Amino acid sequence: MLERCIGERRIRQIQRATRNLKLTFLCLLLTLLVLRGTIGAGKYGTPQQDFIELRHRFISHPHRALAEEHQPEPKPKQSDKDDEPPLRSLNNPYSLGPKITEWDEQRANWVRRHPERPNFLTKTKPRVLLVTGSSPKPCENPVGDHYLLKSIKNKIDYCRVHNIEIFYNMALLDAEMAGFWAKLPLIRALLLAHPEVEFLWWMDSDAMFTDMAFELPWERYAPYNLVMHGWDEMVYKDKNWIGLNTGSFLLRNCQWSLDLLDVWAPMGPKGPVRTEAGKLLAKTLKDRPAFEADDQSAMVYLLVTQKDKWADKVYLESAYYLHGYWGILVDRYEEMIENYHPGFGDHRWPLVTHFVGCKPCGKFGDYPVERCLKQMDRAFNFGDNQILQMYGFTHKSLASRRVKRVRNETSNPLEVKDELGLLHPDFKAVQNRAS
Repeated sequence: MLERCIGERRIRQIQRATRNLKLTFLCLLLTLLVLRGTIGAGKYGTPQQDFIELRHRFISHPHRALAEEHQPEPKPKQSDKDDEPPLRSLNNPYSLGPKITEWDEQRANWVRRHPERPNFLTKTKPRVLLVTGSSPKPCENPVGDHYLLKSIKNKIDYCRVHNIEIFYNMALLDAEMAGFWAKLPLIRALLLAHPEVEFLWWMDSDAMFTDMAFELPWERYAPYNLVMHGWDEMVYKDKNWIGLNTGSFLLRNCQWSLDLLDVWAPMGPKGPVRTEAGKLLAKTLKDRPAFEADDQSAMVYLLVTQKDKWADKVYLESAYYLHGYWGILVDRYEEMIENYHPGFGDHRWPLVTHFVGCKPCGKFGDYPVERCLKQMDRAFNFGDNQILQMYGFTHKSLASRRVKRVRNETSNPLEVKDELGLLHPDFKAVQNRAS
């Protein structure tokens, strides 16, 4: 009946078209299944979200999507846990390395053989290596990497002006000494690798220089091997775990320092050792909460329990801010600008503003993220203005990344003298203005 109405030839065409349509539909279905399994669209769970992801990949970034699709399968990565050493037993004391007993003699001989690399740049100013660093991984908080960049830029500016060398570390040298303690293996390695360096200056990544004109009083530290911000009474009398701060300190390159590192480090290994050491520190030190051992509390513990051995060579500096707690400083920057000038280093114009508890690289800190990042911007701009003034610029405000010109151009640029004396010739401490 149907053949009589439309013809046998027409029937064959319809049948062929139907078969082609079925084949096309099957290919389309297989294509969607392959795409869903290979580019991850199905990880969202609804058709609409799948479509949005597909559109984003193939329309917004077609070149990236094609590159991703044709990359070879990545080799499975070893988890962080696979890289970690087994937890150390309490009966197995930790060591930073082989015991060194004649470092002063070895170093003195090296310095004599290399007069081109003296350990003192002038009669009183030592050769200094500033050391800082950050995790080898990207920050958990995406904006944190930007603030780490600002922080290292800030330190480079200060070091360049004051003729200080700088080392930025991104390697965990000993997996047992992660967290608070990661600095100790690094410091030891640098002391041994750089005999020409007289002082190593450790500085946390969340600390910034906010007085670019202040020169440390190196003459004051001639008899000492370790300089930290702190107070003698709080440490030796009160046994207070916050009586000093290890976020910014100076350590002389000598046998005494290597011996100190050897007795400082054993509380640091992750696991039972650090946990039990934390209980001891909480029991011994005033107002210390019961958490795992940290390098700062351990230092206070050593100075309290072994005072005769270490205290004579330790200087606790409180005359200026080798470490300045940000919570009491950042809201006063405008007052400082109005009433004082760089070069003091103390409460009038702090050398260092340290963002303790902010953790810009992590997702969680002790303070709201918005507050920390806002104040870190202000601290950076506060210090950066002292560098920009060398070139005739300043930030429009402490809250702004934009700058404005504050000095007219001249046809005799080498005659320009900047306000702080940081430009042309080499920097000299502004001691007369600061006194």
